[in-house]
Amino acid sequence: MRMLDEYDRGILRLLQQNNKLTAEEISVEVNLSQSAVQRRIAKLRKEKIIEADVSIISPKAVGVGITCVVDVVLHEGSSKAIDKFKASIQQCVEVSQCYYVTGTYDFVLIVNVKDMQHFEEFSKRQLMDNPNLKHFYTHVVMDKVKVSYGVDI
Repeated sequence: MRMLDEYDRGILRLLQQNNKLTAEEISVEVNLSQSAVQRRIAKLRKEKIIEADVSIISPKAVGVGITCVVDVVLHEGSSKAIDKFKASIQQCVEVSQCYYVTGTYDFVLIVNVKDMQHFEEFSKRQLMDNPNLKHFYTHVVMDKVKVSYGVDI
């Protein structure tokens, strides 16, 4: 990956805060021409430095009432078993994030569900019925203290 200069970093900082800013608005902030900003943004997207342009939806607005952090331990840690679990989780709409991690657990999942009944259905289908799953531990989120989708630039 190429080194980012201060113009790129400035553009990325602004877009991370609000990706609906126009090239004109960004150009004023970073002191570049509008066309230079447009070229740089296109290049940042092409190089996958900007991975996606998304809207972050309020969970409550779409009926998500509970977020859970689920720690998962598999029986077997072979590459085939790991890949199989990854593939099953990628198909699961309730899982918004899945991390393959080091340490005590194999995976950490962020799970969004309507209510506890929905979580029970999810856990039976995706976790309890998985023959390679040894244990899972669930933490129900009581309060989102900090949620950020940005990175320090």
